[in-house]
Amino acid sequence: MPSSPTTELPALPHSAFAAFQHRDYRLYQIARFLVIVALEMQSVAVAWQVYEITRRPLYLGYVGLVQFMPGILLSLVVGHTADRFDRRRIMLTCFSAYASCAALLFLYTTRGVRPLAVVPIFGILLLLGVARAFSAPTSQALMPTLVPDVHFQNAVAWSSSTFQLATITGPAVAGVVYAVGRTASNVYAMSGCLFVCGLLLTSAMHVRTGRMEQRAASMETVLAGFKYVWQQKILLGSISLDLFAVLLGGAVALLPVYADDILHVGPRGLGLMRSAPAVGAAIMGLLLAYRPLRKRSGIVMFVCVTLFGITTIIFGLSRSFLLSLVMLFALGASDMVSVIIRGTLVQLNTPPEMRGRVSAVNMLFIGASNEFGQFESGVTAQWLGAVRAVVFGGIGTLMVVGVWAWKFPELREVDDLRGR
Repeated sequence: MPSSPTTELPALPHSAFAAFQHRDYRLYQIARFLVIVALEMQSVAVAWQVYEITRRPLYLGYVGLVQFMPGILLSLVVGHTADRFDRRRIMLTCFSAYASCAALLFLYTTRGVRPLAVVPIFGILLLLGVARAFSAPTSQALMPTLVPDVHFQNAVAWSSSTFQLATITGPAVAGVVYAVGRTASNVYAMSGCLFVCGLLLTSAMHVRTGRMEQRAASMETVLAGFKYVWQQKILLGSISLDLFAVLLGGAVALLPVYADDILHVGPRGLGLMRSAPAVGAAIMGLLLAYRPLRKRSGIVMFVCVTLFGITTIIFGLSRSFLLSLVMLFALGASDMVSVIIRGTLVQLNTPPEMRGRVSAVNMLFIGASNEFGQFESGVTAQWLGAVRAVVFGGIGTLMVVGVWAWKFPELREVDDLRGR
């Protein structure tokens, strides 16, 4: 049976730190922070290493594609797994796989045949993509069991801020380590150590979710998450808005090109640019933890996705490193608002026994917007050039906002998230 997260301290719904009253939530966030730092460090090192080897933006797209494909191929399996097996044990398995992938990247970089080829790197990234396919929806489905509902929006805000703080720290540290050591192997070694620390912290959590879905396995239960999202127009609208907006506005995937060929700032500049959206998002997440959204949340979401498109266009046209950092900061801040709204809507509008499958659908859409968006950006940059690819993507995001505001009036009308 699932353990209760509500027995540690009395509920204090108005506290800015309400979610941190609960021990397992604290352990969860520390472990998650370390693992995301490691993944971000690894991502920067892989992107720079692949671009150094190939000198072609298209291969940066392949980096995203090879990590996204497992999520597509396993989408029906991962959510069903998260609802039928203990979610904490699944997370432990995934973190072990992350550590193994970091060790393989380290060994290949230090002992591989010279010159290095990208195919073995892509093979390791494929394994990493499989682990991420199981980890992401399981992590989302696990969090509501760590705090009571009254603290959940606060938990989402802090969780999103923790994620962004990790994405600030990871690229910045990776850029420095890579620049100082002149090799990706040091980055991979550090990432592996952080994965092991996350594994140990997760093993110390008390929560045991057990089996949530009691029905026998069938095609109906496997597809239940997709059916539920399709029927709930608020969920469908919020998830798909993020999919197409970020898919088209994927400037982050082309940052190695901007760092090397357009702004000429090298790996340290790349680390700063990778961190800038996360800085904006982390600050916005902290603001929303202290002052949660009270009214007109749906309208606020559409406004912030519009700002995401506008800042993407300005970044694409910028030739100033400072202006580029400011636009990336604003891009991350605007995106954070929709992340918190979507995360709260998805979890609190889903029955506990279906959260794994619905989270798998959500993560499939997020993966499509991020990893497949990275592939889309690489392809369009190869065809049109990096600047045109980013600018046209930002314009596409603005078009998506207009269409979704018309097609999903239920999402526009979402008011106070606390009242859902």
